[in-house]
Amino acid sequence: MTRFGIQDYDPRWATCRRALTALHGARLSALAGLVLRHVWVVWDLDDDTWFTDAPVVLDFGATRLAIDHQKFADVALTWDSVDPARPIADDAFQLRWRPEALPGLAGLPGRTLHHVELLEWTGARGDAATGSVALGFDLTPAWLTVYNAMDENGFEHTPPDARYRRHRL
Repeated sequence: MTRFGIQDYDPRWATCRRALTALHGARLSALAGLVLRHVWVVWDLDDDTWFTDAPVVLDFGATRLAIDHQKFADVALTWDSVDPARPIADDAFQLRWRPEALPGLAGLPGRTLHHVELLEWTGARGDAATGSVALGFDLTPAWLTVYNAMDENGFEHTPPDARYRRHRL
């Protein structure tokens, strides 16, 4: 199976923190102490922009975690199946993997991961994102959050604010 022409990528979507904890909590927790080597994003060569609909890959060497958000609350985590060394063959877009392609990512490789948090958005009444789950990575003194930017991936580079309910793994 492929998504956006990414070989061997077959996401399994979850919509809540409890499901993500049950499915991936132990593996996410086991990332603590590993050194982040790269943050891979898919680049749209036609637009020369980050293709935010495709997964983000955190490369810890022997372990690669792909994070993908879609719709208002879906998130998929996959382990070691996405290989940024392989070309992307999509019929609609010209896409390529790029490491640290965005300014906020450039200083992250080489940092040790201290812990992972699952972050539940607790927005105002009527906020469509309420309940969506982001992943927070403590790379002190740096921080990376991969969140649902309303049907695509987004990044934040500061520790979560009070609108997130934090669940440390």
